[in-house]
Amino acid sequence: MSSKQNITLPPGITADKILEVYEQMLMVRTIDERVWAMNRQGKVPIAASCQGHEAAQLGTLLAAESHPESFFFTYYRDLAIKFGVGLDETQIMLSYLGKQGDPYSNGRQFPLQGSDLQRNVIQLSNVVAAGMTQAVGHALASKIQKKAAVTMSFFGDGASSQGECHEAMNFAGIHKLPIIFICENNHYAISVPQKLQMAISEVSERAPGYGLESISIDGSDLLQVYESMQKAIVLAKSFTPVLVEMNVERIMPHTSDDDHTRYRALSEIDQLTQRDPLLKLKTLIQDNNFASEEKLEEMLSRCNTRINTATSLAEAAPEPDTKTLLNNLFVG
Repeated sequence: MSSKQNITLPPGITADKILEVYEQMLMVRTIDERVWAMNRQGKVPIAASCQGHEAAQLGTLLAAESHPESFFFTYYRDLAIKFGVGLDETQIMLSYLGKQGDPYSNGRQFPLQGSDLQRNVIQLSNVVAAGMTQAVGHALASKIQKKAAVTMSFFGDGASSQGECHEAMNFAGIHKLPIIFICENNHYAISVPQKLQMAISEVSERAPGYGLESISIDGSDLLQVYESMQKAIVLAKSFTPVLVEMNVERIMPHTSDDDHTRYRALSEIDQLTQRDPLLKLKTLIQDNNFASEEKLEEMLSRCNTRINTATSLAEAAPEPDTKTLLNNLFVG
């Protein structure tokens, strides 16, 4: 890790808030690791890990706390967003196990895929970039209806090569929509490195071509994400759409069906933890004496207890009733 980092916290952020977000991040990591382990046991069919992306997601939510009207169009690696807006660990485990009570689809779709309108989250599909045009539609509706909502569209660097990305950003720029495009750039589209995806060095370089403002940041740095997203929200509220590139690391393979040792050097994989947002935030807490080691251990113990309880409850939950199989389907 880096040398000791004594910091001055941004206005509105306290040591207690940092600890609150750290425990959230620790809980997300605990859930993610449990889901991955259960996949290896044959209990969870597939998992797309968010390890390495947590600060980008929780830092965004931290900035959005004072804007409760914010609306989130997520993608399949956004577990921290869903947990951060209020989904609890038992609901998450129900979804991954495909059990009755899954709040997104009652166990009918890919884990955590569907809509959670109570918490302002939609992810109707795992098709790459498909949610971007939907997000633009939401932002357009907000502008027409004169709502204060800022729409946030999350996607990976691979999605930036899809036609929907161009269409969404072009439309947002033309119509000056209150939207923030958030690229969680882990520099791999499954197995394809960024240099083979695009001829530019940063996704954010594309913003001027669409009439968007651009911001490129270290997405593993919680406070940098928080401060940058505060600026982006102000711009979006003034009908200036923004492209925010958050450079992160994908610590795990693309999904539980992937073997990243086939296309990543072992030396690269070994170095990923140097930009692990959880370890970086823990180091910041330790360097600035925000919490004792005992308190940090208590947090970890709490998270382990919570995930054990959630796992037991989810495993004991019933399968979806087969009589409801055709519910909520539309006839074309």
